[in-house]
Amino acid sequence: MLIKRPADIKSSEITDKELYLNRRQFMQTASAGAAVLGTGLLAPGLLGPMSTAWGATKLDNVAKGKFSTDEPQTSLKDITSYNNFYEFGTDKGDPKRHSGSLKTRPWTVEVEGEVHKPRTFDIEELLKMPLEERVYRLRCVEAWSMVIPWIGFELSHLIKLVEPTNNAKYIQFVTLYDTEQMPGQRRGILDWPYTEGLRMDEAMNPLTIMGVGLYGEVMPNQNGAPIRLVVPWKYGFKSGKSIVKIRFVEEEPPTSWNMAAPHEYGFYSNVNPTVNHPRWSQASERRIGDFFRRKTLMFNGYEEQVAHLYKGMDLKKLY
Repeated sequence: MLIKRPADIKSSEITDKELYLNRRQFMQTASAGAAVLGTGLLAPGLLGPMSTAWGATKLDNVAKGKFSTDEPQTSLKDITSYNNFYEFGTDKGDPKRHSGSLKTRPWTVEVEGEVHKPRTFDIEELLKMPLEERVYRLRCVEAWSMVIPWIGFELSHLIKLVEPTNNAKYIQFVTLYDTEQMPGQRRGILDWPYTEGLRMDEAMNPLTIMGVGLYGEVMPNQNGAPIRLVVPWKYGFKSGKSIVKIRFVEEEPPTSWNMAAPHEYGFYSNVNPTVNHPRWSQASERRIGDFFRRKTLMFNGYEEQVAHLYKGMDLKKLY
């Protein structure tokens, strides 16, 4: 499968967040509703009764996360228009073009398997979790990266509520399967629905969050609305989007990319500059918005927080 690399993006072409949102507001006002709906930019009802489009719904009571990087953040324009979300197509612009069909209300996340208290969470319940803004690096396996101000809550908070049994060694994440809402699933690129997994100690690490927004507002559809996984020391494909089920299991669960190409995508998928993808080097990366490449950091720069999880493991074999 061919995965495209990003074209160079000049800094002058990146729209400032405030200007971008002001322009969106102007377009919405001037277009008088019906005309704008015809463009596909708005999708009434997707974000609840208070809003008709992303960009108008703020997330309240969000604390600043202590794990945030102080690196310059990637522009809103790039974060929301340059995406890997194959459920809507394989081109980087497909998620923004086609994700308007995704309905994020109502939405539930079912938790099952090796837990004492299985339950189904409504998205509104999850939005009442202790939310933080965490500015995390995102490193994709195609050797490009971003710095994104995610809004989310620690996955460990949810895990504690369902009380895993002693048999729970791994967690599997299952995303929405709906070919009407997600037209990319009509193609056999992967074995749908998309699944991912973490070892229990990885899931409990305080860096691991469930993302529900970015740039202070609700999650855009193209970025994994209404709830997604964010694991900043692993390649981006490990962070499943539009999650509907979380399953606690005893054995290592199958994951989509590992099943599709096990020689290219391992279960752990930690950012490791010494382990190359079979078709390109992972030693350097290009930050979207920058011209020059930079050195890839071990564990994406989170070595201090997570290296202990893999002590004694051969990270070239267990890639």
